Amino acid sequence: MTRLVLKSSLDYGVWLLAAPLAFVLRLDAGAFAFGADVLTYTAVGGLLKAVVLIGMNRRVRSWHRVGLRDMVPLLVAVVAVALVEFVAAAASVGDVFVPRSVPLIEAMLAILGLAGLRFAARLYYEERGILQSRRRGERGRRVIVAGAGDAGVAVVREMLRHPKAGRWPVGFVDDDPSKLRKRVAGLPVLGEIDELAVVADRVDADEVLIAMPSHDGGVVRRVVERASKAGLQHRTVPGLLDLVSGRVSVSNIRRVDVEDLLGRKSVRLETGPIEALVSGRTVLVTGAGGSIGSEVVRQIAPFAPGEIVLLGRGENSVFRIDGELARSHPALARRPVICDVRDERSLRAVFEAHRPEVVFHAAAHKHVPLMEANPEQAVWNNVGGTLALARLAVEFGVDTLVNVSTDKAVNPTNVMGASKRVAEMVVADAARRCAGCTMVSVRFGNVLGSRGSVVPLFRDQIRRGGPVTVTHPDMVRYFMTIPEAAGLVLQAGAVAESGRVYVLDMGEPVRIADLARDLILLSGLEPGRDIDIEYTGARPGEKLYEELLLSEEGTEPSPHEKIFVARKSRPAGDITPLLDALFEAARSGDGDAVRQAFRGLVPTYRPEAAAPTGSGASAGGHSGDGQVGRGVPVVRAL
Repeated sequence: MTRLVLKSSLDYGVWLLAAPLAFVLRLDAGAFAFGADVLTYTAVGGLLKAVVLIGMNRRVRSWHRVGLRDMVPLLVAVVAVALVEFVAAAASVGDVFVPRSVPLIEAMLAILGLAGLRFAARLYYEERGILQSRRRGERGRRVIVAGAGDAGVAVVREMLRHPKAGRWPVGFVDDDPSKLRKRVAGLPVLGEIDELAVVADRVDADEVLIAMPSHDGGVVRRVVERASKAGLQHRTVPGLLDLVSGRVSVSNIRRVDVEDLLGRKSVRLETGPIEALVSGRTVLVTGAGGSIGSEVVRQIAPFAPGEIVLLGRGENSVFRIDGELARSHPALARRPVICDVRDERSLRAVFEAHRPEVVFHAAAHKHVPLMEANPEQAVWNNVGGTLALARLAVEFGVDTLVNVSTDKAVNPTNVMGASKRVAEMVVADAARRCAGCTMVSVRFGNVLGSRGSVVPLFRDQIRRGGPVTVTHPDMVRYFMTIPEAAGLVLQAGAVAESGRVYVLDMGEPVRIADLARDLILLSGLEPGRDIDIEYTGARPGEKLYEELLLSEEGTEPSPHEKIFVARKSRPAGDITPLLDALFEAARSGDGDAVRQAFRGLVPTYRPEAAAPTGSGASAGGHSGDGQVGRGVPVVRAL
């Protein structure tokens, strides 16, 4: 309350003083001859200003964060009062002497004074901490900001407001020629990105902060490369969504991660169809504790489903996502269920108890080498589990079922990929038998940071001092972030046509060897000097690249720019006899018989086409991070 009174008093005093000053500027010394008129004009205008300020200052407004937009209400108020004063003065001709230009001069003085108060408060707030730190002899980390755009300006202001964080901005680097050698947010644009080493030496910088959320990964990669060569630490700021929502702060500054270097542009989701799909409805997510399943759950929750059934086999992972939802969405109805999708009897009990209307099927075995060694388990889990879920979805009239698939289902060379292709066929076959249902599969590549993905493996190897093991130097894969993949799975389910296979736009493929080098550099180490990269040869079932489409399929556009439809993805004829043969082979425990049964279902299954092993040079990374065809552009390493 004290702060409100003080600010209101300052505003009123400055605005009130503008009236006599306007007379002095208009009449010079002659203003004193009209002292009574000046007092009358000032008093009457003072009453009007008091009423306006009471309406404006009903709450304490932050002066130390003031920006140009905050001045708009003030400008409107001052102009409105000036117009009223002008009309009143014109109507009182002969009673009070008021030159017509006085209200205009007064308005300009008031705007300058009121704005000056606020920007002076902001300047004091931003500079006092740094001045106090300097007086105490504290140096802090001197920071060069890469990117003099909106993100760079926002983070500079945050650093100035929070000097206790120990970061002092000293200038920008930016490749925009129109900004070079100019000042932005009070700091100089010192040079271009390629001049980073020279600039850093000149201003004695300790760190580079990358503020380029809208730039592609190549630019971020170049900044990291120059910073590493200059011996500077490198960090980054949040993306554009955080900037727009006002969540940028010093605490958001983080280390540059591999996702920043891949440079995938943010995906625009059409939230309307997603909300229509899940809002107020019972949603079942299988594999709810896994990387994709748990993220699907997180992204569904804000759309207020009637109930989320969190189904998974691992009790710890289901417990974690249930607890997370309890904290983030306490009003949301949640039902954690421990159940194996292969157990159709238990799965039926879940359907009878909860009557799900929308199902997202993310439960699956995904490790390529493990499924090569245990092919019958891929059959029971990936095929049998999907078949049980699809049967129950048809029986209980589920409105929408979305099966999460993989690029490895295309021209598969391994059991895991073949099993996921058969799972796609099972879903498409069920869609034909369910009038009014929407049943689809969504196919995409590797997900950065998911359990079992190559990135956590590489990081663990780096922490242990290396070597980082890569399978083949020519192995390339597509990558998505977990939130991006889950968001597009939801989007595909919302725009889907039953029985189709949807393919997500995975962007550009990445060499696994380049990814390993990037992670070593981001750890502050040098590949080959601090951490070795060893090529181990491709493992059973792996191929050098993955395709997202069968060559004969082709694609059609969907309502979303990042989602495509595979044309020829539906099975031809009844697949039931072939599925029976596959399950019979799995019961026998004969891996060769399982592979032969897969050939009957998936003509493009070619286990002999896997990447050559023991090639003396290799590069990959872990179980099954893979993607893309030959001849495609590959993201360059640092």
